[in-house]
Amino acid sequence: MTEAPKILAIQFKYFGDAVLMTPALRAMRGHFPESELHVLVPEEVAPLLQHLPWLNRVWPMPRRRGRVNLSQTWPVIRALRRKRFDRSVDFGGNDRGAISSLFIGARLRLGLDEGRGYLRRRLCYNQRVPTAPAGLHESARLAQVLSGWGITPSSLESEIRADPAMEASAEELLPAGTIVCHIAASQPKKEWPVAHWVVFYQMAAKAGCRLAFTTAKGAREQSLMEELKRSAPQAPILPVIPDLGLFLAVLKQAAVFVSGDTGPLHFAAALSVPTIGLFGPSSPAQWAPLGKRHRVLTGSPCRCDGDTQVCYSANHCLAALPPGRVFAALQNILKSG
Repeated sequence: MTEAPKILAIQFKYFGDAVLMTPALRAMRGHFPESELHVLVPEEVAPLLQHLPWLNRVWPMPRRRGRVNLSQTWPVIRALRRKRFDRSVDFGGNDRGAISSLFIGARLRLGLDEGRGYLRRRLCYNQRVPTAPAGLHESARLAQVLSGWGITPSSLESEIRADPAMEASAEELLPAGTIVCHIAASQPKKEWPVAHWVVFYQMAAKAGCRLAFTTAKGAREQSLMEELKRSAPQAPILPVIPDLGLFLAVLKQAAVFVSGDTGPLHFAAALSVPTIGLFGPSSPAQWAPLGKRHRVLTGSPCRCDGDTQVCYSANHCLAALPPGRVFAALQNILKSG
């Protein structure tokens, strides 16, 4: 084994998972300061990591969830195999990551020792660590994988960088000092009611705060924004930004970012933007951004089944979080600078 190994980190999950993996990546760089550190992630996730100065290369893997397209994926696997990595570590713990680890063929292949999923998954690794205990923050759970190499992060705060070449375009879309409110989430049950957003906007506007609202491009998310427009026609709304790199540059401009538990919340936090996370169905102890600049607010105890996308309770947990509490948290952040 060389003293400056070639290392490949693998993560085939979602946007937020890639962001929460960055403390572990940073710890690997600190442990192997002379290493050549590469990352393999889904193609759509790659812009999140491309501008981290301590990564040597980000490899985007084309994919469609639930399907394997060998004509697209095999050339990437073959190119990675030619790199002759000394070590690989699979943070995702899923079948795609395990099989990729095996095919890429690093000398040391680290992964989770799990019994579920692909029956021969454990054979894809030659170094394994137990699954972390339940209840850990996701960044800590991901970092736990590195215990197999004796690596412990000194900090669990996430870190990503925006593309500096997009700064001017971002300034045109969002004036510096604007408070950005993201009203959608991947699951409807994680969304604060639109009526609450309207009251929050009215409070903030009356206090002289500059707000702008964003959402995702899907039909359901756009319907939430239409509802907001009808109730608060004066509320500034940002256009949908399909380019993730530009979206990150816009987020970097924000004075504060407010949303439920969703990917953009983790993007903003990792860009060092102060955030207010609105939590209900998901555990803030496991998923909330870490660091002194961030605030977490919770509604009433959630009674939803963890597998459901929507809330079937007569009393939605996030509806119990009043706009006044969110506005007070915003004032607290603005006063603290």
